[in-house]
Amino acid sequence: MKSDNPPEPLALSVEDAARATSLGRTKLFELIRAREIEAVKVGGRTLVPVASLKAFLAKKAAPHAA
Repeated sequence: MKSDNPPEPLALSVEDAARATSLGRTKLFELIRAREIEAVKVGGRTLVPVASLKAFLAKKAAPHAA
């Protein structure tokens, strides 16, 4: 039986990643440059792995140890 739900993408374009995280493109590129978020170049496109976005957000959401 075929599922009506499309598979979750493995990576997003920078524009889609910015939209998904409510960050601007410039901030996202800053985080990529600082190696806080991974990115993969494929031809002329920059793709951001969804797992990298989730890990970044989980790290930022974790309470800081006092």
